[in-house]
Amino acid sequence: MSKYSILLPTYNERENLPLIVWLLVREFKENGHNYEIIIIDDNSPDGTRKVAEQLQQIYGEETIVLRPRAAKLGLGTAYVHGMKHATGDYIIIMDADMSHHPRHIGGFIDLQKKHNYDIVTGTRYSKGGGVHGWDLMRKLISRGANYLAQVLLNPGVSDLTGSFRLYKKAVLEQLVAKCQSKGYVFQMEMIVRARQFSYTIGEVPIAFVDRVYGESKLGGNEIVSYAKGLLHLFATT
Repeated sequence: MSKYSILLPTYNERENLPLIVWLLVREFKENGHNYEIIIIDDNSPDGTRKVAEQLQQIYGEETIVLRPRAAKLGLGTAYVHGMKHATGDYIIIMDADMSHHPRHIGGFIDLQKKHNYDIVTGTRYSKGGGVHGWDLMRKLISRGANYLAQVLLNPGVSDLTGSFRLYKKAVLEQLVAKCQSKGYVFQMEMIVRARQFSYTIGEVPIAFVDRVYGESKLGGNEIVSYAKGLLHLFATT
């Protein structure tokens, strides 16, 4: 039976972590899939690691695998760190802030099995997908960023900036070895590199929901980093 490793990078997600873990456990138990949840906490000052340790006591060390880091070192490197400890045949990356609902995972797995895709990615920008909880300005920024990336990079997917994906483990390992980005640009570069290697990619419409608890990690620095990363990929790929 295939095993799925879910990577959950966390930073100040004390309120969200128990709910996302409960939903993940329910989703995988109902569908009978073998799984593990790897929590990569970057030394959150709000006590997220303590909550993760409590969840490990509840669900067991085989289900909840804790791989914390000493500091906030970036989203891309968090996935690299978690992947090193993953024992699954497939790796699922997603946000821990409830923006990505685990109910979509079944669709990811079914589509991957049907077509043997190397990657399945969630999309907010195809029929059946959408964004909830954002104001008009943030929607325009997201749409604009995605449109610009489509024009410059021609990635072959409708949502290049999404971060809810399923990878074959061997595929993810090869892409990570080639990826140079460490922040939010990491997700974009992974798809661009996948195109270079001619990996197959499927898309599943998802409903993206803005976080209820905590503060968004997206700020001015991340927007500047995105613009620089986009131009770098355009110039080098």
